[in-house]
Parts: sequence; C-alpha cells; structure tokens
Amino acid sequence: MNEQAVSFTVNGEAHRHFAEPRKTLADFLREDCALTGTHLGCEHGVCGACTVIVDGVAVRSCLMFAVQAEGTEITTVEGLATDGTLSPVQEAFREEHGLQCGFCTPGFVVSVHAFLEQNPSPTRQEIVEALSGNLCRCTGYQGIIRAVERAAKTMSSA
Repeated sequence: MNEQAVSFTVNGEAHRHFAEPRKTLADFLREDCALTGTHLGCEHGVCGACTVIVDGVAVRSCLMFAVQAEGTEITTVEGLATDGTLSPVQEAFREEHGLQCGFCTPGFVVSVHAFLEQNPSPTRQEIVEALSGNLCRCTGYQGIIRAVERAAKTMSSA
C-alpha cells in the first residue's frame, strides 16, 4: 500500500513522517514517534489505555488513523509533565495510589487531564461518569477517583 505524508504536532514538537493509510495513530505514536506511553489494550476503543488528546479532545488513538490526524495538535501522556515535574494529575495519581500495574494509567491520566480542562470543579458523580470510558483491572477505582478529586483541587487553586 502507498504511504502518505503525515504532519502534526505532538507534545509541542513538529512531526512529519510517512504512514500507510491503515496505520492507527496509536501505532504511529509508538513506532514512528517513539512515544511508548500510549498503551494498546483492547484495540477496539473500549479500554481507554490508548487515549491521547487531539486538538483538545480526548480520543482513542487505536480507532483513529494517523493520516486522519494531519495538521492536528496531539498531547500524549509524555507531554503532560513539564521539565521533569509531574503534572497535577500525574502527581495526584501517585499521591492517591491511583495505579497498581500502571498499564491503564497513561490513558486514565490523559482522559482526566482533558476532563478537568473542560470541567475544573466536578462533582463525584461527574468524575465517576467521566472515568466510565477507561478500564482498570487492578485498583478498584477508589484511588483513581480520589486522584481526580485531588487534581481538581490542585488545579483550581493554582
């Protein structure tokens, strides 16, 4: 199959590569951009492990082709920390023990970051609903919910 040129910005850095039209954004980020924080779980858009932010919207990168991202701004979990300092969401996950094995964590962190950008003062019910698109097999979700609550407080007081 003929490869197509694709250009977009990932974590503030311009990327221009060639990709087969059927290559997913998740595979492109991992293989062509060497950003392996985006995890692949179900590859059907169900688990949320591959969540990235595209032009301000959280998307499942396993359901999007790289060529569809042409001209967009993408943020992966690697782009949330600044100069080695964890983002408020990442720090809250660490403080509240919102992870165990860590496989689902990048997708949760990116999803939560996008959610709090849209809803900086969520209720507990809104948090639960926002997290419903991400699956974790380890933590039981209570630490994750506490992490979102902590991150919301931290971000609103900054």
